[in-house]
Amino acid sequence: MKLTHRIIHLDTIDSTNRYLREMDCPAEEDLLVCVADYQTAGRGQGTNTWESEKGKNLLFSVLAKPVDIAPTRQFILSEACALALKDVLDRSVDDITLKWPNDIYWQDCKLSGTLIETSLSGGRIRHCIFGVGLNVNQREFKSDAPNPVSLWQIVHHETDREHLLEQIICQLKRRLEQAYQGCYDEIQQAYHQALYRKDGYHPYRDENGVFLARIIEVKPDGHLILDDMQGEQRTYAFKEVEFFRGQGTRGYGQEITQQAFFLNS
Repeated sequence: MKLTHRIIHLDTIDSTNRYLREMDCPAEEDLLVCVADYQTAGRGQGTNTWESEKGKNLLFSVLAKPVDIAPTRQFILSEACALALKDVLDRSVDDITLKWPNDIYWQDCKLSGTLIETSLSGGRIRHCIFGVGLNVNQREFKSDAPNPVSLWQIVHHETDREHLLEQIICQLKRRLEQAYQGCYDEIQQAYHQALYRKDGYHPYRDENGVFLARIIEVKPDGHLILDDMQGEQRTYAFKEVEFFRGQGTRGYGQEITQQAFFLNS
């Protein structure tokens, strides 16, 4: 199976996700890609916005039609997209990890985020739109986001955005082909191996407060399974738990100082 794609280049638009959502994708095209130099209403998960200097970063959306993947297994699409980005970034940067569910991290800083929208019809996935923001050549961030980073800040030179996009789309097609062919175990194993904070105990926060835990696994439906210091397993859907970064602990992690901030999702 070899997927085809077409790329639409735009100067400025409110949202590349919206553009593709309202567009009729020809049946013969497997992937439709929309890339813009600037988005006036680019957003992340929930109410989060995405800061991007015009013409400096990669802001693009990809519409795919994974009609043979069951809605209950749609998280495999999120894993495939995250891995495609990591596959490409690994070629030039060390220390790239995947922060559950699909952020791209360099060390403890956020390099990329993806907003995924899935449309269902008749009990099947009609289409899936991956909206990606990847910090490429921006040298300074002025918003109050706590931990953004760009490729320029890591490698200290400009990156050809068009070539980078071509590499990402090529790798995304390869990862989606794996998913379409049912290679779920291969994708999931690679995803788990790449997880941010996959080893050891780290601070998290849920509705009951801060606690230390280690990652056990991410279920096929996307739920995160943590094991806390008392040996109790905790299961979370997205937005039910936050990664927490603080300065110091007392009492073997039972008390985390208030001098801390949360990593954006």
